[in-house]
Amino acid sequence: MAEIVSLDEAVEELVRDGDAVALEGFTHLIPHAAGHEVIRQQRRELTLVRMTPDIVYDQLIGMGCARKLVFSWGGNPGVGSLHRLRDAVEHGWPEPLKLEEHSHAGMAAGYAAGAAKLPFGVVRGYEGNDLATRTRVAWIRCPFTGERLAAVPAIRPDVGIIHAQQADQAGNVLLWGIPGVQKEVVLASRRSIVTVEEIVPELEPRPSSVFLPSWTVTTVAVAPRGAHPSYAHGYYERDNGFYVRWDEISRDRERFRDWMARHVFDRETSAV
Repeated sequence: MAEIVSLDEAVEELVRDGDAVALEGFTHLIPHAAGHEVIRQQRRELTLVRMTPDIVYDQLIGMGCARKLVFSWGGNPGVGSLHRLRDAVEHGWPEPLKLEEHSHAGMAAGYAAGAAKLPFGVVRGYEGNDLATRTRVAWIRCPFTGERLAAVPAIRPDVGIIHAQQADQAGNVLLWGIPGVQKEVVLASRRSIVTVEEIVPELEPRPSSVFLPSWTVTTVAVAPRGAHPSYAHGYYERDNGFYVRWDEISRDRERFRDWMARHVFDRETSAV
């Protein structure tokens, strides 16, 4: 059953150097607070996995936490490039970064296979371009139709981290709004951390919600505004201005380091 602990305790216990770590959330419920705690605890040599790495991954990479990125799209949504990611790939600063790129469908199939404890997922895709020659896929034949399909290795992170709106005292989790692959990443991961806006006495069913029973989750940690500057549906809106500001903050190495020191490492001022 899920254990309710503080966020720093969850990261200290569950995230280890060299782990494959997936911080997932789509458009909203992106686990920024958890990512910042990983940075504060100075985890190293991580394989970071995420379908759409954006600002929090730029920060993790820029602070030297990552050795490899497994992804299907990367950027500052609506703004442009991730400058810390580009610096790591192009100049090896602060550490060289390996890339494993997939399509969105391929990543989703890999997560689904991991959640189902299958060795690989199957998609129609990776054709008509050179992506298959530069990533981890294999071609198989359907035993029933003979169709040629792409097999994507199952994604099974050591640690899956997501943010949700609510959990109850037993550690059951409820999230709603735009769903991503949060359910799949928790089920696929060996260990999981779910940060939530609040603990409530009872979870109320909502349309199109995702329910994660306590036995699927390792730890739950309360982190109000833990998705900011992304949004948490029903709690707060997206901070669009910060995404624009990040483009300038992250362009310069020293300005980036100064911002991280003030807003991530200094807990008294740690608010974007």
